[in-house]
Amino acid sequence: MFERIDTICLTVSNLPESSTWYQQLGFRISYKGDNYQVLTVGNSEVSLTLEEGRNLAKENQAYPIFFTKDIQHTYRELQEKGVLVTEIQDDSDNRFFNFYDLDNNKLQVCFWE
Repeated sequence: MFERIDTICLTVSNLPESSTWYQQLGFRISYKGDNYQVLTVGNSEVSLTLEEGRNLAKENQAYPIFFTKDIQHTYRELQEKGVLVTEIQDDSDNRFFNFYDLDNNKLQVCFWE
């Protein structure tokens, strides 16, 4: 039935501004539509789609989780860029933290071995 996860879609209030914000974090635009853009990062096979619309972030929304090999470095780099981040948490399986885009969409970074 399903072959793969194709994209994760986030609703944003200002597409050009949000696209620039994500590009500053290393994303590249792979496709531009009328009210949306598809972004890719690194060698990931799953893209991130930013769609301009009225229904903005909800606390219980789905969110993407990005893997990093160096969570401390990623955490510091996001802080240096002025990104809102939570504290790094450690559970029995991995270390992770949340960060938020310009429309308060929740995103997460994780590291596990």
